[in-house]
Amino acid sequence: MAQRPITSSPIPPYSNPPIEPQFYQPSEFAISALSFGVTTIVTTVVNHNYVIGQLIRILIPSKYGSRALNEQLGNVITIPAPNQVEVAINSIGTDPFIASPTFVPFQSRTLPQIVAVGDYNSGYINPTGRVTATTAIPGSFINISPL
Repeated sequence: MAQRPITSSPIPPYSNPPIEPQFYQPSEFAISALSFGVTTIVTTVVNHNYVIGQLIRILIPSKYGSRALNEQLGNVITIPAPNQVEVAINSIGTDPFIASPTFVPFQSRTLPQIVAVGDYNSGYINPTGRVTATTAIPGSFINISPL
């Protein structure tokens, strides 16, 4: 009995590579200023990668004031500038933000931050459940891969 020749289909050069977690870092940015109102405008030290609809958290150490905003969650509603986001957090009556507080020696100097949390779990609803087009939350991580 003659053997059949082995045939194979073409092998793609690049196919679903594994995720290398060391090449991604959470999107967190230091805060340089806050503008208070019915919504809050957060100004970051560098340009951010957040998108409209993204859920963020504000983290403010006590020396920087604005304690009522610490640990607050809100959705990005507009992006007025590359280093600003307007979030749906009511900050009327909040104590002032101190951009450059004084520190005693050896005291922790953790900067105030805005941190990506997620976005609305939205998408087309069909009989089998929600269907979304992406598998990642836009703006939640920064690709820092050297490749």
